[in-house]
Amino acid sequence: MNQERIYQVVFGPHVTEKTVNISEIANMQAFKVSVDATKLEIKKAIEQLFEVKVDTVRTVKVKGKQKNFGRRAGKRKDWKKAYVKLADGQAIDLGAEG
Repeated sequence: MNQERIYQVVFGPHVTEKTVNISEIANMQAFKVSVDATKLEIKKAIEQLFEVKVDTVRTVKVKGKQKNFGRRAGKRKDWKKAYVKLADGQAIDLGAEG
């Protein structure tokens, strides 16, 4: 996979309370990814970007919320989230806060 496609597939980490708990318990990380990305593309991109071994990838399509923008009704974009389970002994340091 070329470097350009890697950056089109993975947008960045998705850090919430839930994902932090999952990373501590199950050695999984969550990433915001392209809607058209496949599990195999996500796996290869994460392995090349962070130089780790990936066991499994699970994806979730998140529907955009209905919102009002002034007087106009609108909708936020749909997006895709990937839960990546790392092999034993592997870790990704996303930068610790605090």
